[in-house]
Amino acid sequence: MDDDAVGRQQAHLVRQAIESTGIELGQLWVHYFSIGGEAGEMEIDAFLHHSLTLPPLQRDMLAHATNELLDDQRPPRIPQASDLLDHDEPDGADQDQHGTEDEDTAGGP
Repeated sequence: MDDDAVGRQQAHLVRQAIESTGIELGQLWVHYFSIGGEAGEMEIDAFLHHSLTLPPLQRDMLAHATNELLDDQRPPRIPQASDLLDHDEPDGADQDQHGTEDEDTAGGP
């Protein structure tokens, strides 16, 4: 596969990922820029719609930024039983990993 085909494939995959997850272009661009990306938001938009090419390094940085945003959207993993057993936790023993009280230990009705 030549570099142009690789670029088109990367653009397609990034666009597909952000559209399917609801990540806004501006959000992606800010994250991309914050990790050292050099292309402007309009350039990223044009790249994602196959109207502009980007150098491989910038495409890879965009892919990396996209992957980090996708990682942030993953739901928390379900713990194993051994993770839920009391392990002499000094504070918050009656709280789950999000800091809320478990229904079984809450003092409510």
